[in-house]
Amino acid sequence: MRKVYGIGETVLDIIFKNGQPQAAKAGGSVLNSAISMGRMNLPVSFISEYGLDDVGDLIDNFLNANGVNSSYVCRFSDGSTALALAFLNEKNDARYTFYKQFPEKRLDIEFPVIEKDDIVQCGSFYAIWPEIREKFKKFISSARDKGALILYDPNFREGHLSELSTLKPLIIENMKMTTLLRGSDEDFRNIFGVNSVDEAWEVAKNYCSCLVYTANADGVSVRTTSYSGKFPVHKIVPVSTIGAGDNFNAGMLTAIYQNNIKGEDLAKVGEAEWTKIITMAVNFATHVCLSYENYVSEEFASELKK
Repeated sequence: MRKVYGIGETVLDIIFKNGQPQAAKAGGSVLNSAISMGRMNLPVSFISEYGLDDVGDLIDNFLNANGVNSSYVCRFSDGSTALALAFLNEKNDARYTFYKQFPEKRLDIEFPVIEKDDIVQCGSFYAIWPEIREKFKKFISSARDKGALILYDPNFREGHLSELSTLKPLIIENMKMTTLLRGSDEDFRNIFGVNSVDEAWEVAKNYCSCLVYTANADGVSVRTTSYSGKFPVHKIVPVSTIGAGDNFNAGMLTAIYQNNIKGEDLAKVGEAEWTKIITMAVNFATHVCLSYENYVSEEFASELKK
């Protein structure tokens, strides 16, 4: 059976609005995607690291309760589970402060054996983190060589702009291993200094064959070696945009899995398939923006599964 794997950071998100805490949720970009896919009954496993502490137990129990296999998580005692304080502005976009205490030996696990047509999701700073870079690169490179579909979302935040000269080569290296690159207008502006989907594709096509470019209210554009299209998004007043991009990714992968689209075919599919993929992605992201949740609700997932 085709399997889905996500490799990424784990944090406990504590969300503040007007100086007051509103919610505390298991978070991390790939974790958020994994929970939503687990609720959709996809066979998803999460590869990460968090502490043998109360917060780590809370997150581990939450993953398993939502159908996400956590047997590839490194649980460490020399340190503590990371915290992320998210402060929402007037547009309900988040600014983050992180608190992290990791052990010297990182991601000390036996990685899963990836098979052809499996799906692997990766992204954010975890995909370029120097302390785990070699282990990450070896895993993703091997997965791509085995014929897995790799989704990479750089999710590059302004807080790392001062390190761009060091990190950009790693981002490009990841793009070269990617089947499906999902980048926002902000990602491409921060990393490559470009401001449109056409400019972004001129960059991306040098490294991969499929780009999904998101631009908030301006919609979603798809560029591949055989297809070009644009899709609208829903007009909403968001409660929180935390998890929007993560669930866009989860929606894409859910549609890809349900429609049995293989990595080797992704750059060849046309309007009908991309409409299914992007519609699911937009619906996931929209739903998450209407609450403080980082993932689609069980009720939303149940309705879709019907």
